[in-house]
Amino acid sequence: MKILKAGELDFACEVLRSGDLLAFPTETVYGLGGNAYSDEVVAKIFKYKNRSPFNPVSVCYPSFYNASQDIEINPKAELLAKEFLPGALTIVLKKKVNSKISWMCSAGGDTVGIRVPNNSIALDLLKKLDFPLAAPSANTSSELSTTTAQSVTESLKNCDDLVILDGGTCSLGIESTIIDLSVENQPKILRKGAISQEEIENRCGFTLVETECSKFSHYKPTKPIIINVQKIEKEDALLAFGNPISGAKYCLNLSSNSDLTEAAKNFFLMLRKLDSTDAKRICIMPIPNISIGLAINDRLKKATQKDK
Repeated sequence: MKILKAGELDFACEVLRSGDLLAFPTETVYGLGGNAYSDEVVAKIFKYKNRSPFNPVSVCYPSFYNASQDIEINPKAELLAKEFLPGALTIVLKKKVNSKISWMCSAGGDTVGIRVPNNSIALDLLKKLDFPLAAPSANTSSELSTTTAQSVTESLKNCDDLVILDGGTCSLGIESTIIDLSVENQPKILRKGAISQEEIENRCGFTLVETECSKFSHYKPTKPIIINVQKIEKEDALLAFGNPISGAKYCLNLSSNSDLTEAAKNFFLMLRKLDSTDAKRICIMPIPNISIGLAINDRLKKATQKDK
């Protein structure tokens, strides 16, 4: 693997133009990017991630205006983009008939998720390219998402030729919220994320129906996860929030002053660190189920679900 400094954008662009993949930072998590117009390149993303071909991937653009060349935009989508983009939001819309987006990005369907990341490195990179980037999270499928260049190397350790653009630690640390507006009069929230459903509804004036984006499992540490713990055993690792419970073999605190934004930023990074210890379990203290805490609890719920 090769890790580039944040300023090495020209080299990063050459990597992408040559048909190779680049892991790059966004405000949410690191993305595994490649030319979204190339079936061959997008297939490589699925191979690197060991991702099911039935599980679509989002596409990143430098602006919502740039995305309009490939997608059908409706008034609700325009309003959502005006309020929140660039930002931690993925908007699912219908592809235009003449869209050049690879069919693999939408798993053969007629819709695609659009992202405009609120990260200066990502935006500068996208502006230098003449194609958008298919960019799911830069980790092996079903593993924890990555929020640093180092965690990308750990998750995708078998991808020897991968190039990583190091942008430091992601500022939000939790994935984007996914909103489906492909049918304008049936807006849906497919995944809770860094922007809350309440904030979207309050600022945009329409109600979102909750549904599930994917039947595939996500966010799986290797150790058992126990949530909302009140007491722990001496062989446990503790992921604390606020005043920690005593007695754990290892302890990391998402936020000692109970700040949910700080907790979200630390969530995947700290969970990865505890998962690499010799503790028998990872115990999680209760996280308030409000604001971005809803997204954290959603990830924890998925982490505790058994694969079907």
